[in-house]
Amino acid sequence: LRARSWLVRSVHRLGGLGYALPGTVIAVGVLIPVSRIDNALTNWLIAHFDWQSGLVLTGGIAGLVYACVVRFLTPAVQSVDAGLLKITPSMDNAARSLGLSPAATLRRVHFPLLRGSLLTATLLVFIDVMKELPATLVMRPFNFDTLATQAYTLASDERLAEASTSALAIVVVGLLPLIVLSREIAKARQGSSTSN
Repeated sequence: LRARSWLVRSVHRLGGLGYALPGTVIAVGVLIPVSRIDNALTNWLIAHFDWQSGLVLTGGIAGLVYACVVRFLTPAVQSVDAGLLKITPSMDNAARSLGLSPAATLRRVHFPLLRGSLLTATLLVFIDVMKELPATLVMRPFNFDTLATQAYTLASDERLAEASTSALAIVVVGLLPLIVLSREIAKARQGSSTSN
């Protein structure tokens, strides 16, 4: 995982562009290939099974999830990379010398060290996805609203009192995992300080 070739480094940098580009650009960039795949899938189903499926990816959750993955891959990967820096080759060698298989090394050595980084990555992506507006407005299925799109729709209709409920829900739902993560990090720091 840590020894990267130039191809892996290039893909890593390319994946970082999603966070730098606006959500609308990502949505339009994702919409074009997804709609082409959707049309090709529909034509194939008609030709082989005489079944009209309609748009499966473009007007569904799959397209929205793909847009969010492209948009928010960078903070998740950077958090996990920071955790991977804690794992040294000597730890892997020690685990192998104790007879652990690669899967057991991952479970008993790597995962406990990566736990905080994985929780941080999950929290960052969760909060960013929850408040993402431009990509969600373009890619969302019909009659599907997130808290951000509902707050935007109500605010644009000048129904500010009703929009405040959705906006406050975004804040509360974002704070709860942050409190849990802060407690987990505090426990991890206390555990490491008592072991030293």
